[in-house]
Amino acid sequence: MAHQRAKPYLPPKPETHLSLFFLLLSLDSPYPADTIALASASSASKPRLNHKNMTFFDIRVAVFLAIVAVGNFSATTQASDDAASTTSVTASNAVELSAEIETQAEDASVTTEEIAGSALSAFDAAAWDLTTIGTVDHDVFSLALSSAERAVARGEAKPSTLTVIDFSVPSTKRRMFVYDLRTRALLFEELVSHGRNSGENVPTTFSNQPESFKSSIGLYRTGEGYFGKHGYSLRLDGLEKGFNDRARERAIVIHGAEYVNAETARLQGRLGRSLGCPAVRPEIAAKVIDTVKEGGLVFAYYPDQAWLDSSSYLN
Repeated sequence: MAHQRAKPYLPPKPETHLSLFFLLLSLDSPYPADTIALASASSASKPRLNHKNMTFFDIRVAVFLAIVAVGNFSATTQASDDAASTTSVTASNAVELSAEIETQAEDASVTTEEIAGSALSAFDAAAWDLTTIGTVDHDVFSLALSSAERAVARGEAKPSTLTVIDFSVPSTKRRMFVYDLRTRALLFEELVSHGRNSGENVPTTFSNQPESFKSSIGLYRTGEGYFGKHGYSLRLDGLEKGFNDRARERAIVIHGAEYVNAETARLQGRLGRSLGCPAVRPEIAAKVIDTVKEGGLVFAYYPDQAWLDSSSYLN
Protein backbone atom coordinates (compact mmCIF):
# COMPACT_ATOMS: atom_id res chain seq x y z
CA MET A 1 0.00 0.00 0.00
CA ALA A 2 1.50 3.27 -1.05
CA HIS A 3 2.26 5.79 1.62
CA GLN A 4 0.05 8.87 1.34
CA ARG A 5 1.43 12.25 2.39
CA ALA A 6 -0.72 14.07 4.92
CA LYS A 7 -2.37 17.15 3.49
CA PRO A 8 -1.08 20.33 5.05
CA TYR A 9 -3.58 22.28 7.13
CA LEU A 10 -5.02 25.26 5.35
CA PRO A 11 -6.83 27.84 7.51
CA PRO A 12 -10.34 28.74 6.44
CA LYS A 13 -10.79 31.78 4.24
CA PRO A 14 -11.70 35.13 5.87
CA GLU A 15 -15.33 34.84 4.78
CA THR A 16 -15.49 31.58 6.71
CA HIS A 17 -14.38 33.37 9.91
CA LEU A 18 -17.06 35.95 9.37
CA SER A 19 -19.61 33.19 8.85
CA LEU A 20 -18.47 31.64 12.14
CA PHE A 21 -19.16 34.88 13.92
CA PHE A 22 -22.67 35.16 12.53
CA LEU A 23 -23.28 31.52 13.39
CA LEU A 24 -22.44 32.17 17.04
CA LEU A 25 -24.50 35.31 16.96
CA SER A 26 -27.51 33.38 15.72
CA LEU A 27 -27.41 31.01 18.70
CA ASP A 28 -28.86 33.68 20.99
CA SER A 29 -30.01 36.60 18.88
CA PRO A 30 -33.08 38.80 19.13
CA TYR A 31 -33.10 39.10 15.33
CA PRO A 32 -34.86 36.68 12.97
CA ALA A 33 -32.68 33.85 11.64
CA ASP A 34 -33.21 34.85 8.04
CA THR A 35 -31.92 38.37 8.78
CA ILE A 36 -28.69 36.96 10.25
CA ALA A 37 -28.35 34.50 7.38
CA LEU A 38 -28.67 37.37 4.92
CA ALA A 39 -26.03 39.40 6.73
CA SER A 40 -23.60 36.45 7.00
CA ALA A 41 -23.74 35.47 3.33
CA SER A 42 -21.37 37.63 1.29
CA SER A 43 -22.71 36.22 -1.98
CA ALA A 44 -25.07 33.54 -3.30
CA SER A 45 -22.10 31.37 -4.24
CA LYS A 46 -20.72 31.22 -0.70
CA PRO A 47 -22.30 28.37 1.24
CA ARG A 48 -23.46 28.64 4.84
CA LEU A 49 -21.01 27.32 7.38
CA ASN A 50 -21.50 23.73 8.56
CA HIS A 51 -20.47 23.68 12.22
CA LYS A 52 -19.84 19.95 12.06
CA ASN A 53 -16.77 20.65 9.92
CA MET A 54 -15.35 23.35 12.27
CA THR A 55 -11.73 22.92 13.28
CA PHE A 56 -10.20 24.02 16.59
CA PHE A 57 -8.72 27.06 14.84
CA ASP A 58 -12.14 27.97 13.50
CA ILE A 59 -13.59 27.83 16.98
CA ARG A 60 -10.87 30.05 18.39
CA VAL A 61 -11.39 32.61 15.64
CA ALA A 62 -15.14 32.58 16.16
CA VAL A 63 -14.77 33.06 19.91
CA PHE A 64 -12.30 35.92 19.36
CA LEU A 65 -14.66 37.67 16.96
CA ALA A 66 -17.53 37.23 19.37
CA ILE A 67 -15.51 38.74 22.23
CA VAL A 68 -14.53 41.70 20.07
CA ALA A 69 -18.14 42.21 19.03
CA VAL A 70 -19.36 42.07 22.63
CA GLY A 71 -16.62 44.51 23.70
CA ASN A 72 -17.55 46.95 20.97
CA PHE A 73 -21.21 46.68 21.93
CA SER A 74 -20.38 47.29 25.61
CA ALA A 75 -18.19 50.30 24.74
CA THR A 76 -20.92 51.73 22.54
CA THR A 77 -23.51 51.20 25.28
CA GLN A 78 -21.24 52.81 27.86
CA ALA A 79 -20.58 55.77 25.56
CA SER A 80 -24.32 56.20 25.07
CA ASP A 81 -24.87 56.03 28.83
CA ASP A 82 -22.09 58.59 29.41
CA ALA A 83 -23.54 60.88 26.76
CA ALA A 84 -26.98 60.59 28.31
CA SER A 85 -25.51 61.23 31.75
CA THR A 86 -23.56 64.23 30.46
CA THR A 87 -26.68 65.58 28.77
CA SER A 88 -28.63 65.11 31.97
CA VAL A 89 -25.97 66.90 34.03
CA THR A 90 -25.71 69.69 31.47
CA ALA A 91 -29.47 70.14 31.44
CA SER A 92 -29.50 70.13 35.23
CA ASN A 93 -26.73 72.73 35.33
CA ALA A 94 -28.59 74.86 32.79
CA VAL A 95 -31.73 74.78 34.93
CA GLU A 96 -29.73 75.71 38.04
CA LEU A 97 -27.95 78.52 36.18
CA SER A 98 -31.25 79.86 34.85
CA ALA A 99 -32.71 79.85 38.35
CA GLU A 100 -29.62 81.63 39.68
CA ILE A 101 -29.83 84.31 36.98
CA GLU A 102 -33.52 84.87 37.74
CA THR A 103 -32.72 85.18 41.45
CA GLN A 104 -29.96 87.69 40.76
CA ALA A 105 -32.28 89.67 38.49
CA GLU A 106 -34.90 89.79 41.23
CA ASP A 107 -32.27 90.89 43.76
CA ALA A 108 -31.04 93.59 41.36
CA SER A 109 -34.60 94.81 40.87
CA VAL A 110 -35.18 95.01 44.61
CA THR A 111 -31.87 96.81 45.09
CA THR A 112 -32.74 99.37 42.40
CA GLU A 113 -36.16 99.97 43.93
CA GLU A 114 -34.63 100.36 47.38
CA ILE A 115 -32.07 102.84 46.10
CA ALA A 116 -34.74 104.82 44.26
CA GLY A 117 -36.91 104.89 47.36
CA SER A 118 -33.95 105.93 49.48
CA ALA A 119 -33.10 108.76 47.07
CA LEU A 120 -36.67 110.05 47.06
CA SER A 121 -36.85 110.09 50.84
CA ALA A 122 -33.50 111.89 50.98
CA PHE A 123 -35.04 114.85 49.12
CA ASP A 124 -38.08 114.95 51.38
CA ALA A 125 -37.42 117.33 54.27
CA ALA A 126 -39.95 115.44 56.38
CA ALA A 127 -37.73 112.35 56.21
CA TRP A 128 -34.91 114.19 58.00
CA ASP A 129 -34.52 114.62 61.72
CA LEU A 130 -34.48 118.40 61.82
CA THR A 131 -32.76 118.35 65.20
CA THR A 132 -29.64 116.90 63.56
CA ILE A 133 -29.25 119.12 60.48
CA GLY A 134 -27.39 121.87 62.31
CA THR A 135 -28.27 125.55 62.50
CA VAL A 136 -29.31 125.83 58.84
CA ASP A 137 -32.59 127.62 58.23
CA HIS A 138 -35.26 124.97 57.65
CA ASP A 139 -36.81 126.80 54.71
CA VAL A 140 -33.43 127.16 53.02
CA PHE A 141 -32.75 123.48 53.67
CA SER A 142 -36.07 122.52 52.04
CA LEU A 143 -35.29 124.69 49.00
CA ALA A 144 -31.90 123.00 48.69
CA LEU A 145 -33.48 119.54 48.77
CA SER A 146 -36.07 120.53 46.15
CA SER A 147 -33.39 121.91 43.85
CA ALA A 148 -31.28 118.78 44.21
CA GLU A 149 -34.28 116.57 43.53
CA ARG A 150 -34.99 118.39 40.26
CA ALA A 151 -31.37 118.07 39.15
CA VAL A 152 -31.50 114.33 39.80
CA ALA A 153 -34.84 113.98 38.01
CA ARG A 154 -33.32 115.67 34.95
CA GLY A 155 -30.37 113.32 34.98
CA GLU A 156 -27.93 116.15 35.67
CA ALA A 157 -26.47 114.63 38.82
CA LYS A 158 -26.32 111.51 40.96
CA PRO A 159 -25.19 113.10 44.20
CA SER A 160 -24.22 111.38 47.40
CA THR A 161 -23.78 114.74 49.16
CA LEU A 162 -25.57 118.07 49.27
CA THR A 163 -23.76 121.22 50.42
CA VAL A 164 -25.84 124.19 51.50
CA ILE A 165 -24.35 127.69 51.71
CA ASP A 166 -26.63 130.36 53.13
CA PHE A 167 -25.26 133.76 52.11
CA SER A 168 -28.05 135.51 54.00
CA VAL A 169 -26.18 134.61 57.18
CA PRO A 170 -23.20 136.76 58.34
CA SER A 171 -19.73 135.44 57.46
CA THR A 172 -18.82 135.36 61.14
CA LYS A 173 -21.24 132.45 61.63
CA ARG A 174 -21.08 128.90 60.36
CA ARG A 175 -23.18 128.99 57.21
CA MET A 176 -21.88 126.09 55.14
CA PHE A 177 -23.47 122.66 55.75
CA VAL A 178 -22.48 119.38 54.10
CA TYR A 179 -24.99 116.51 54.23
CA ASP A 180 -24.76 112.84 53.34
CA LEU A 181 -27.89 112.09 51.30
CA ARG A 182 -27.60 108.34 51.84
CA THR A 183 -27.53 108.42 55.62
CA ARG A 184 -29.26 111.80 56.00
CA ALA A 185 -26.49 112.98 58.28
CA LEU A 186 -24.72 116.33 58.78
CA LEU A 187 -21.03 115.88 57.95
CA PHE A 188 -19.66 119.44 58.21
CA GLU A 189 -20.89 122.78 59.58
CA GLU A 190 -18.29 125.38 58.65
CA LEU A 191 -17.32 129.00 58.08
CA VAL A 192 -17.20 130.03 54.42
CA SER A 193 -16.14 133.25 52.71
CA HIS A 194 -17.82 135.28 49.96
CA GLY A 195 -16.50 137.54 47.18
CA ARG A 196 -14.98 140.89 48.15
CA ASN A 197 -17.36 142.88 45.93
CA SER A 198 -20.47 141.10 47.19
CA GLY A 199 -20.53 142.97 50.50
CA GLU A 200 -19.00 143.21 53.96
CA ASN A 201 -20.09 140.75 56.66
CA VAL A 202 -23.29 139.90 54.84
CA PRO A 203 -23.15 139.79 51.02
CA THR A 204 -25.92 141.59 49.18
CA THR A 205 -24.97 141.54 45.49
CA PHE A 206 -24.01 138.63 43.27
CA SER A 207 -22.75 138.18 39.74
CA ASN A 208 -22.03 135.62 37.04
CA GLN A 209 -19.58 137.91 35.23
CA PRO A 210 -15.80 137.33 35.04
CA GLU A 211 -13.64 139.80 36.99
CA SER A 212 -16.63 140.89 39.06
CA PHE A 213 -15.06 139.41 42.21
CA LYS A 214 -18.52 138.61 43.43
CA SER A 215 -20.06 135.37 44.62
CA SER A 216 -22.68 133.56 42.55
CA ILE A 217 -25.86 131.97 43.82
CA GLY A 218 -27.78 128.89 42.62
CA LEU A 219 -27.19 125.18 42.21
CA TYR A 220 -23.76 123.76 41.34
CA ARG A 221 -22.39 120.31 40.63
CA THR A 222 -18.95 119.51 42.01
CA GLY A 223 -16.20 118.59 39.59
CA GLU A 224 -12.67 117.32 39.99
CA GLY A 225 -10.12 118.11 42.65
CA TYR A 226 -6.83 119.68 41.59
CA PHE A 227 -3.77 121.50 42.99
CA GLY A 228 -3.60 125.21 42.22
CA LYS A 229 -2.27 128.42 43.77
CA HIS A 230 -4.44 127.81 46.84
CA GLY A 231 -3.33 124.20 47.17
CA TYR A 232 -5.85 121.38 46.93
CA SER A 233 -9.01 122.85 45.38
CA LEU A 234 -12.31 121.74 43.87
CA ARG A 235 -13.81 122.90 40.58
CA LEU A 236 -17.50 123.76 40.40
CA ASP A 237 -19.91 123.64 37.44
CA GLY A 238 -22.82 126.08 37.71
CA LEU A 239 -26.13 124.60 36.55
CA GLU A 240 -28.16 127.83 36.45
CA LYS A 241 -27.91 129.84 33.26
CA GLY A 242 -27.40 133.53 33.88
CA PHE A 243 -26.67 133.04 37.58
CA ASN A 244 -23.68 130.71 37.95
CA ASP A 245 -23.11 128.85 34.66
CA ARG A 246 -19.79 130.68 34.11
CA ALA A 247 -18.32 129.40 37.35
CA ARG A 248 -15.68 127.21 35.71
CA GLU A 249 -14.73 130.01 33.32
CA ARG A 250 -14.36 132.36 36.32
CA ALA A 251 -12.37 129.75 38.29
CA ILE A 252 -14.94 129.77 41.09
CA VAL A 253 -13.69 126.87 43.24
CA ILE A 254 -13.73 125.60 46.80
CA HIS A 255 -10.32 126.00 48.42
CA GLY A 256 -8.69 126.59 51.76
CA ALA A 257 -7.70 130.11 52.83
CA GLU A 258 -5.87 131.46 55.88
CA TYR A 259 -8.28 134.39 56.16
CA VAL A 260 -11.13 131.98 56.95
CA ASN A 261 -10.91 131.49 60.71
CA ALA A 262 -12.81 132.47 63.85
CA GLU A 263 -10.04 134.79 65.10
CA THR A 264 -10.08 136.91 61.94
CA ALA A 265 -13.87 137.10 62.17
CA ARG A 266 -13.62 138.27 65.79
CA LEU A 267 -10.95 140.90 65.12
CA GLN A 268 -12.43 142.47 61.96
CA GLY A 269 -16.08 141.72 62.44
CA ARG A 270 -16.12 139.57 59.29
CA LEU A 271 -14.13 136.89 57.53
CA GLY A 272 -11.53 137.69 54.93
CA ARG A 273 -13.03 137.79 51.46
CA SER A 274 -12.18 135.96 48.25
CA LEU A 275 -12.39 136.87 44.56
CA GLY A 276 -15.73 135.09 44.44
CA CYS A 277 -14.80 131.61 45.68
CA PRO A 278 -16.44 129.89 48.66
CA ALA A 279 -13.20 129.49 50.64
CA VAL A 280 -13.03 127.40 53.83
CA ARG A 281 -10.61 126.83 56.71
CA PRO A 282 -7.32 125.24 55.52
CA GLU A 283 -7.55 122.60 58.24
CA ILE A 284 -10.68 121.05 56.80
CA ALA A 285 -10.41 121.96 53.10
CA ALA A 286 -9.04 118.60 51.91
CA LYS A 287 -11.57 116.63 53.95
CA VAL A 288 -14.48 118.64 52.60
CA ILE A 289 -13.24 118.45 49.01
CA ASP A 290 -12.72 114.69 49.10
CA THR A 291 -16.18 114.24 50.61
CA VAL A 292 -18.15 116.26 48.07
CA LYS A 293 -16.08 116.08 44.85
CA GLU A 294 -17.10 114.53 41.51
CA GLY A 295 -20.86 114.74 41.43
CA GLY A 296 -22.02 116.27 44.69
CA LEU A 297 -24.43 119.21 44.63
CA VAL A 298 -23.86 122.67 46.14
CA PHE A 299 -26.78 125.02 46.78
CA ALA A 300 -25.76 128.66 47.33
CA TYR A 301 -28.70 130.62 48.70
CA TYR A 302 -29.60 134.27 49.02
CA PRO A 303 -33.14 135.73 48.90
CA ASP A 304 -32.55 137.37 45.53
CA GLN A 305 -36.03 137.85 44.08
CA ALA A 306 -34.98 137.60 40.44
CA TRP A 307 -33.33 134.26 41.08
CA LEU A 308 -36.18 132.95 43.27
CA ASP A 309 -38.70 133.80 40.55
CA SER A 310 -36.80 132.48 37.55
CA SER A 311 -34.74 129.49 38.74
CA SER A 312 -35.86 126.32 36.99
CA TYR A 313 -34.77 124.37 40.06
CA LEU A 314 -37.05 126.34 42.34
CA ASN A 315 -40.08 126.71 40.06
